[in-house]
Amino acid sequence: MDIGMIGIGGALAFAAMGSAIGAGSAGMAAVGAWKRCFAQNKPAPFMLVAFVGAPLTQTIYGLILMGALATAIEGGADGGLIFGAGVFGGMAMGMSAWFQGKAAAVASDALAETGKGFGNYIMVLGLVETVALFVMVFLLGVV
Repeated sequence: MDIGMIGIGGALAFAAMGSAIGAGSAGMAAVGAWKRCFAQNKPAPFMLVAFVGAPLTQTIYGLILMGALATAIEGGADGGLIFGAGVFGGMAMGMSAWFQGKAAAVASDALAETGKGFGNYIMVLGLVETVALFVMVFLLGVV
Protein backbone atom coordinates (compact mmCIF):
# COMPACT_ATOMS: atom_id res chain seq x y z
CA MET A 1 0.00 0.00 0.00
CA ASP A 2 2.86 2.44 0.64
CA ILE A 3 3.99 2.58 -2.98
CA GLY A 4 0.39 3.13 -4.04
CA MET A 5 0.24 6.19 -1.80
CA ILE A 6 3.11 7.71 -3.81
CA GLY A 7 1.03 7.19 -6.95
CA ILE A 8 -1.97 8.88 -5.38
CA GLY A 9 0.07 11.96 -4.57
CA GLY A 10 1.91 11.79 -7.89
CA ALA A 11 -1.31 12.07 -9.88
CA LEU A 12 -1.98 15.53 -8.51
CA ALA A 13 1.60 16.67 -8.05
CA PHE A 14 2.82 15.99 -11.59
CA ALA A 15 -0.33 17.40 -13.17
CA ALA A 16 -0.01 20.54 -11.04
CA MET A 17 3.68 20.94 -11.90
CA GLY A 18 2.82 20.90 -15.59
CA SER A 19 0.01 23.40 -15.02
CA ALA A 20 2.39 25.74 -13.20
CA ILE A 21 5.00 25.54 -15.95
CA GLY A 22 2.40 25.95 -18.71
CA ALA A 23 0.57 28.84 -17.08
CA GLY A 24 3.88 30.50 -16.28
CA SER A 25 5.06 30.23 -19.87
CA ALA A 26 1.77 31.52 -21.25
CA GLY A 27 1.68 34.27 -18.62
CA MET A 28 5.12 35.56 -19.51
CA ALA A 29 4.17 35.69 -23.18
CA ALA A 30 0.88 37.46 -22.41
CA VAL A 31 2.65 40.10 -20.34
CA GLY A 32 5.14 40.64 -23.16
CA ALA A 33 2.34 40.90 -25.72
CA TRP A 34 0.48 43.42 -23.58
CA LYS A 35 3.65 45.44 -23.12
CA ARG A 36 4.13 45.56 -26.88
CA CYS A 37 0.51 46.69 -27.35
CA PHE A 38 0.91 49.44 -24.75
CA ALA A 39 4.17 50.60 -26.33
CA GLN A 40 2.45 50.81 -29.74
CA ASN A 41 -0.68 52.49 -28.31
CA LYS A 42 -2.78 49.52 -29.46
CA PRO A 43 -5.59 48.02 -27.37
CA ALA A 44 -4.27 45.18 -25.23
CA PRO A 45 -6.50 42.10 -25.73
CA PHE A 46 -7.89 40.93 -22.39
CA MET A 47 -8.64 37.52 -23.97
CA LEU A 48 -5.00 36.54 -23.47
CA VAL A 49 -6.07 35.64 -19.93
CA ALA A 50 -7.95 32.67 -21.42
CA PHE A 51 -4.70 31.42 -22.92
CA VAL A 52 -2.85 31.82 -19.62
CA GLY A 53 -5.52 29.94 -17.69
CA ALA A 54 -5.87 27.04 -20.13
CA PRO A 55 -3.12 24.83 -18.60
CA LEU A 56 -4.71 25.01 -15.15
CA THR A 57 -7.43 22.48 -15.95
CA GLN A 58 -4.92 19.64 -15.93
CA THR A 59 -4.56 20.16 -12.19
CA ILE A 60 -8.27 19.42 -11.85
CA TYR A 61 -7.85 16.25 -13.90
CA GLY A 62 -4.99 15.22 -11.59
CA LEU A 63 -7.24 15.81 -8.58
CA ILE A 64 -10.01 13.68 -10.10
CA LEU A 65 -7.54 10.88 -10.84
CA MET A 66 -6.09 11.18 -7.35
CA GLY A 67 -9.53 10.69 -5.81
CA ALA A 68 -10.24 7.65 -7.95
CA LEU A 69 -6.86 6.13 -7.07
CA ALA A 70 -7.45 6.71 -3.36
CA THR A 71 -10.82 4.98 -3.62
CA ALA A 72 -9.26 2.11 -5.56
CA ILE A 73 -6.51 1.53 -3.01
CA GLU A 74 -9.06 1.57 -0.19
CA GLY A 75 -10.89 -1.14 -2.12
CA GLY A 76 -7.76 -3.30 -2.20
CA ALA A 77 -6.29 -2.42 -5.60
CA ASP A 78 -2.69 -3.39 -6.25
CA GLY A 79 -0.24 -0.75 -5.01
CA GLY A 80 1.96 -1.13 -8.08
CA LEU A 81 -0.99 -0.42 -10.38
CA ILE A 82 -1.93 2.64 -8.35
CA PHE A 83 1.68 3.84 -8.33
CA GLY A 84 2.02 3.49 -12.09
CA ALA A 85 -1.36 5.03 -12.87
CA GLY A 86 -0.75 7.96 -10.57
CA VAL A 87 2.85 8.79 -11.41
CA PHE A 88 2.76 8.16 -15.14
CA GLY A 89 -0.78 9.49 -15.55
CA GLY A 90 0.14 12.64 -13.63
CA MET A 91 3.26 13.07 -15.74
CA ALA A 92 1.28 12.71 -18.97
CA MET A 93 -1.27 15.28 -17.81
CA GLY A 94 1.54 17.58 -16.70
CA MET A 95 3.22 17.34 -20.09
CA SER A 96 -0.08 18.22 -21.73
CA ALA A 97 -0.34 21.32 -19.54
CA TRP A 98 3.28 22.28 -20.20
CA PHE A 99 2.93 22.13 -23.97
CA GLN A 100 -0.49 23.71 -23.86
CA GLY A 101 1.20 26.64 -22.13
CA LYS A 102 3.83 26.79 -24.86
CA ALA A 103 1.12 26.83 -27.52
CA ALA A 104 -0.76 29.47 -25.52
CA ALA A 105 2.38 31.61 -25.42
CA VAL A 106 2.61 31.61 -29.21
CA ALA A 107 -1.14 32.23 -29.46
CA SER A 108 -0.80 35.24 -27.14
CA ASP A 109 1.85 36.75 -29.37
CA ALA A 110 -0.15 36.10 -32.53
CA LEU A 111 -3.43 37.51 -31.19
CA ALA A 112 -1.78 40.63 -29.80
CA GLU A 113 0.03 41.21 -33.08
CA THR A 114 -2.88 40.64 -35.47
CA GLY A 115 -6.04 40.91 -33.36
CA LYS A 116 -7.33 37.90 -35.28
CA GLY A 117 -7.59 34.13 -34.93
CA PHE A 118 -8.81 33.69 -31.34
CA GLY A 119 -11.08 30.75 -32.26
CA ASN A 120 -8.31 28.97 -34.14
CA TYR A 121 -5.89 29.40 -31.25
CA ILE A 122 -8.42 28.08 -28.73
CA MET A 123 -8.98 25.02 -30.94
CA VAL A 124 -5.26 24.24 -30.87
CA LEU A 125 -5.19 24.57 -27.08
CA GLY A 126 -8.21 22.28 -26.87
CA LEU A 127 -6.49 19.64 -28.96
CA VAL A 128 -3.44 19.69 -26.70
CA GLU A 129 -5.72 19.45 -23.67
CA THR A 130 -7.41 16.39 -25.14
CA VAL A 131 -4.32 14.35 -24.33
CA ALA A 132 -4.84 15.02 -20.61
CA LEU A 133 -8.53 14.20 -20.86
CA PHE A 134 -7.79 10.91 -22.60
CA VAL A 135 -5.21 9.96 -19.98
CA MET A 136 -7.61 10.72 -17.14
CA VAL A 137 -10.58 8.91 -18.68
CA PHE A 138 -8.59 5.85 -19.72
CA LEU A 139 -6.96 5.52 -16.31
CA LEU A 140 -10.31 5.92 -14.57
CA GLY A 141 -11.39 2.91 -16.59
CA VAL A 142 -8.36 0.90 -15.46
CA VAL A 143 -8.60 1.53 -11.74
